[in-house]
Amino acid sequence: MIETAAREQRSAEPVVRPVRPRKLVKVPFVELADGRLQGVVSSGSDLARVYVSSISAATHGFSCSTNNNRPCGGLSGASPCKHLRALADEAVLQYGLDRVARYLRVETGDDDLMSRLDGTREAAPAAGVFSRFLRHLTYLELPGTTAPLAEMHWFPAVSAEVR
Repeated sequence: MIETAAREQRSAEPVVRPVRPRKLVKVPFVELADGRLQGVVSSGSDLARVYVSSISAATHGFSCSTNNNRPCGGLSGASPCKHLRALADEAVLQYGLDRVARYLRVETGDDDLMSRLDGTREAAPAAGVFSRFLRHLTYLELPGTTAPLAEMHWFPAVSAEVR
């Protein structure tokens, strides 16, 4: 009960540390959300281009397109592109193999995660993922502080009684 009371007085949730440190240059944003492993992957050839890549947990369907909705040239019918492989590798660094495999509903093994997936190309909404990524970038521009951010302080500090 005391832990709950202390949580209600904070406007921030504790951040789960990555399983292993990862470099954010290639895959600056990765998340397990909306029934997909999804994120933003930097282009290897153009610094101004990023790809929004995702793998569905239910069907293992994969999607990859540029930030302006052009399909990835390396994505073919049954073969994931290098952006999807980079996304999966960074997700394993961020969340751990067991958690990512459990989320994608695959058995873990000695081989890599991508070899366990049996999906094909599938359309997925990229705009929401890219929008969340851009929103996260705005927080990096803020000066460091322990004070609550007004826009993130959604809940009252104390429990409000409903009458």
